[in-house]
Amino acid sequence: MRERLTARVLLFDPQDRILLVRGRANAAADAPSFWFTVGGGADPGETLEQAARREIAEETGFTGVELGPAVWLRASVFTLADGETVILKESYFVARCPGGEPSRAAWEPHEVVLMDDMRWWSLAEIAAVDEMIYPERLRELLPDIAQGRLPATPLEISVAG
Repeated sequence: MRERLTARVLLFDPQDRILLVRGRANAAADAPSFWFTVGGGADPGETLEQAARREIAEETGFTGVELGPAVWLRASVFTLADGETVILKESYFVARCPGGEPSRAAWEPHEVVLMDDMRWWSLAEIAAVDEMIYPERLRELLPDIAQGRLPATPLEISVAG
């Protein structure tokens, strides 16, 4: 099974809200939706940091973002929209931007089909909502990150099973 290096971004605005996207793993009308962080696969020859910056710009329209370190690592088996099953090797970076309304202007065709919503969330809203949010440990670990308490080395957050 192919490994797909992926840059995910914990993108915060000045109010310490995080930007999450809601989407589905495939285009089936009955596919369950879930919330997840901005980000995506690294292109050939691209570093994860470069991929994080590119994905922020493509998925949100925000440029000039302050990109911090990778704070979490997560591996999971995932079936892409084209049907290929891969091992996602995700690195979660912390980033800050001025905030505002994100733009969908640079979304790729598959993103337009699979991604339904995008919005800023406060920590309280994340704690209170009863919807699936990935990564699974986001609710538990995000408060420290939002307060600037970053691990010295990236924390492995994969869920067994």
